[in-house]
Amino acid sequence: MDFRELDRRTLPLLDKIVAAATPADLALPTPCAGWTLADLLRHQVSENHAFATAAREGSAPDWHGGDLGADPYAAYRASVDDYLDAVADDAVLDRQIAVNTFGTFPGTIATQMHLVDTVAHGWDLARTLGLPYEPDAEAVHAAMRLAELIPDEGREKNGSFAPSVDVPADASELDRFLARLGRRVS
Repeated sequence: MDFRELDRRTLPLLDKIVAAATPADLALPTPCAGWTLADLLRHQVSENHAFATAAREGSAPDWHGGDLGADPYAAYRASVDDYLDAVADDAVLDRQIAVNTFGTFPGTIATQMHLVDTVAHGWDLARTLGLPYEPDAEAVHAAMRLAELIPDEGREKNGSFAPSVDVPADASELDRFLARLGRRVS
């Protein structure tokens, strides 16, 4: 499965959500503990650029230095374009890519990791702004497969994921995915 295509189908949803944000919205709290919308956007900008650099060069020196500048939407959009451009070449799938502090992975796994970030933070953005979020079902399924491999042990050490939370047995796959990453959907 080519996770880049799933990201290409999911990122436009986030684009519409980010485009709807106003300057006043940047101070809103998000489902990410302690983060405002500005913090979440800065994280997304940082991650997109860092994934892009790592896809091109094998690693990225900075995973946290995203700058929103005067136009957070433009900064976000530029980071998405940078990521999509960096992973457009099929050679990236065979490259070894260092992903933040998580380790080095084949490009196929690194692009799936980016998809997990995209799907999860798309929900965070939509929830923050009170907007609907209906990501591509295939993207949610692929993100869920990787999320199921993330152990609960040690999550608090690096702060990357909150502990999993319980959801009803009949919860949607999106809700199960979000709960796996520590989001309370209800």
